Amino acid sequence: MTLAIVYSRAIHGVDAPLVTVETHLSNGLPSLAIVGLPEAAVKESKDRVRSAIINSGFEFPLRRITINLAPADLPKMGGRFDLPIAISILAASGQVPANATHSFEFIGELALTGLLRPVPGALSAALQATHASHGLVLPKENATQAALSSSARIFAATSLLEVTAHLSGQQQLTLFTNSSPEPPAAAHTNNLADVKGQVAAKRALEIAAGGGHNLLLFGPPGTGKSMLASRLPSLLPLLDEPEALEVAAIESLASGAFSIDNWRLPPFRAPHHTASAVALVGGGSQPRPGEISRAHHGVLFLDELPEFERRVLEVLREPLEAGEIVIARANHSTRFPARLQLVAAMNPCPCGYLGDSKRHCRCTSDQVQRYRNRISGPLLDRIDLQVEVLTLSNELFAKQDNSHWQSNRVQSRVRAARGLQHARQGKINAALTPPEIDVHCALEAQDNDLLRSAIDKLGLSARAYHRILKVARTIADFDDSTTILSQHLLEALNYRKLDRPYT
Repeated sequence: MTLAIVYSRAIHGVDAPLVTVETHLSNGLPSLAIVGLPEAAVKESKDRVRSAIINSGFEFPLRRITINLAPADLPKMGGRFDLPIAISILAASGQVPANATHSFEFIGELALTGLLRPVPGALSAALQATHASHGLVLPKENATQAALSSSARIFAATSLLEVTAHLSGQQQLTLFTNSSPEPPAAAHTNNLADVKGQVAAKRALEIAAGGGHNLLLFGPPGTGKSMLASRLPSLLPLLDEPEALEVAAIESLASGAFSIDNWRLPPFRAPHHTASAVALVGGGSQPRPGEISRAHHGVLFLDELPEFERRVLEVLREPLEAGEIVIARANHSTRFPARLQLVAAMNPCPCGYLGDSKRHCRCTSDQVQRYRNRISGPLLDRIDLQVEVLTLSNELFAKQDNSHWQSNRVQSRVRAARGLQHARQGKINAALTPPEIDVHCALEAQDNDLLRSAIDKLGLSARAYHRILKVARTIADFDDSTTILSQHLLEALNYRKLDRPYT
């Protein structure tokens, strides 16, 4: 047989589209041509494949070899096509049974010796291969990650020789099984009860966790803003399996690996304020996810928020609203999911001591306003809770009883609140659309008048109006109330501190 077809998977965002590797042997001067929009690393695979085939004890056909990677308009990148190209050449030359390859997909980079090297995006390939009812043959180093999908049929190999022996029926590769990983018993070492005082900020953190709301903490240095923010992941419920697989697939694509120790834990990303827009959004010639996508189903913490470049902060606006990032290139665009919870911290003024009871602020009103104007109105509009964190008196450290704020107890309350939300509307409150808000966040007439009056007085937008309603709905869920009451609405309004003009 001079024609062979083998299946593989490319990388396109977090997706792994099917690639059909078609190899044809014909008469003519010995040559090897790869077509189908291959980039440099794919074109170079012909040299790796030739050496790997020869060093594995097979004959490299001295004929005109044409390899087509279909579809032709999908960019092919990296060394992941080495293994399927080698298998297709061996199948076309009759050294491997051609019909044995049809129920499998192959990914893996080849060393010159024929050994297999790991490739990024193995979990995405495993998920897509499962949907196609194919088994996936890949390097052994990728097997544990790919087998996180409990329904995937994974065959791990260390060399090209092992793969050909499996296809020829000489020595079968065993189906790789990976017992479903469990989250660590002590998932988080950070406990909210470690934070002394700051009851109002803790309450806001609990509400943010309960409804998936964005949160901004502002106050003088040393009041515990960063400490509070770092405790948020300990309040969030564990991810379900589909969410955990999405997070693992993104991390595999971004870093090439995913630690099993983090299985089902919401991610927590905290980039430095010198990070660029590309670092947050992602990009590159082969687009990789940035910090925003790596916080998918988790928390993105931006400390010292005004110190980020304004153009960097502005890239947050679309993903906070749409829940995804789109990276456009000349011939294609790549989408990355970005359903995250934004938590930020900042000082109230350039010197940091505005409102501090112990130190005097030396900033003028113009300086304070310029400092706060580094955060644009549209971005601030998307932050549901804006909470002031005040300096504590020495007495509070000794008197405060923190048993109510143990992270495991708060997490139980958060799970109960989210359970009500999923039973009522099938999603958390932060994800409600405007039509759904009208249904699930309806107010009594007098409360509606109160909210409209506050909106007019503070000059809030329609977006802020909806976000106040969603926060009030979450507060009502913590009270197990089917309707939003006046006290729930008033508390939600109290969390819009920075909407009030500074004088």
